[in-house]
Amino acid sequence: MDLVGIIIFLLIGAIAGWLAGQIMKGGSFGLLGDIIVGIVGSAIASFLLPRLGILIGGGVLGAIINATIGACILLFVLRLVRRG
Repeated sequence: MDLVGIIIFLLIGAIAGWLAGQIMKGGSFGLLGDIIVGIVGSAIASFLLPRLGILIGGGVLGAIINATIGACILLFVLRLVRRG
């Protein structure tokens, strides 16, 4: 992966993490935290969504939507663990 690919990957992670924080009505984790939540969420979505038969599409917009869905799932699970 070249430098441009890494920058795009990090930007998608940051956008997805921020969107997930807004959707889940939780506070932001800061830029680095949002990037990490978005990247982990992307990994969760790329594993889980195809197994559920959900295909969003390709391109940058599809990657942001997938990563946001995965980040929302991650934030939901993290909040369950914190409360429990």
